[in-house]
Amino acid sequence: MDNNKVLTVSPSPHVYENISVRKLMYGVVVALIPALGWSVISFGIGAIIVTLVSVLSCIAFEYLIQKFLLKQKPTVTDGSALVTGLLLAFNVPSNLPVGIIIIGALVAIGMGKMSFGGLGTNPFNPALVGRVFLLISFPVQMTSWPEPKGFGTNYIDAQTGATPLGILQEEGDVAVPQLMDKMPQYSDLFYGQMGGSLGEMAAFALIIGFIILLYLRVISWHIPVSTVLSVGVFTGILWLADPTQYADPLFHILSGGLLLGAIFMATDYVTSPMTNKAKWIYGIGIGVLTVIIRVFGSYPEGVSFAILIMNAFVPILNRYIKPDRFGKEVQHG
Repeated sequence: MDNNKVLTVSPSPHVYENISVRKLMYGVVVALIPALGWSVISFGIGAIIVTLVSVLSCIAFEYLIQKFLLKQKPTVTDGSALVTGLLLAFNVPSNLPVGIIIIGALVAIGMGKMSFGGLGTNPFNPALVGRVFLLISFPVQMTSWPEPKGFGTNYIDAQTGATPLGILQEEGDVAVPQLMDKMPQYSDLFYGQMGGSLGEMAAFALIIGFIILLYLRVISWHIPVSTVLSVGVFTGILWLADPTQYADPLFHILSGGLLLGAIFMATDYVTSPMTNKAKWIYGIGIGVLTVIIRVFGSYPEGVSFAILIMNAFVPILNRYIKPDRFGKEVQHG
């Protein structure tokens, strides 16, 4: 066979137009700045420590693994390790001990990314692999949520409390309308005035990030919209069926890590589908699984598990849902 005629297709992410992986990754970093800034304002020094340790650990582990284990040229300057570090930090409490953060970074980079060969070959979102590993291994530390008390909030000794979804899960025998008296107002959920992971609690900052990503053309709207819409429809049906047992759709959309997951992690180039139709199916699957885990499962939050489960279906979606071949005749009538 003539090697000059062999078509070689590189692994994802497949870059369209004149945009490099580096530009895409740093576009994500820019979009994360509003949520990061608000988390620092809300959680103080803890947000800074957790973010710095996570980012530096991810960059260091990727460099060391590539250089000394895989014998590859390090690619830490492409921004992917930086994005993984930021997203891992966004998915943990702002009082998480440094040692646990480093373990999460090692799992995210070493197991979730480099064990598959590096950027473009990992089937699962690395930050979520690290987050779920920490949740299973350190459940107490990973579910102790500091309350946002401003920049003066202590790091390790911060006052903690339950998240809105946690309250809903723990007091499931109480009618939802009564529980709502203990919940933050919708304005508090929108502006991040409640406990939760470092980067998930301020809906307005995440929405600003979404607008930035669309403006920079880093992502398309299909996955975030289909994910949030499916959560809204599914929880809306449950709420209309029995409002004393199930919370309303707006509560579910603004609570927990739904917006963070839908905007920044479900849209990962490597682990999400390529065609718009597949993106819709993928997003709807994430939304439905999230609601099933939240409402009927033992965990109050289900976004991370839902995204990882749907990551596993991405190869199937890409295989069977393909765009029309270039030049294919379209039959009318």
